[in-house]
Amino acid sequence: MSTDAPYAPLHDPQTDRAGLALPLDFLLARTRETLAEHATANIHDRGEMLRAAVHLDMRLRQLVAALDKEANR
Repeated sequence: MSTDAPYAPLHDPQTDRAGLALPLDFLLARTRETLAEHATANIHDRGEMLRAAVHLDMRLRQLVAALDKEANR
């Protein structure tokens, strides 16, 4: 990430690690839970939207890592 950027991104591939790829079935269940948890978030509440975006971004990255591991990529 550039030091002169006016914002901090959710994910910076230069500094953020992918982490441990968990089993796909486990992550699929956790992803469904996260989706259900944030489904009723108030779209007019900045804090709720930020939490939903961060949690869903994290779950999506974990899910992609699990899919890549399963496909041997």
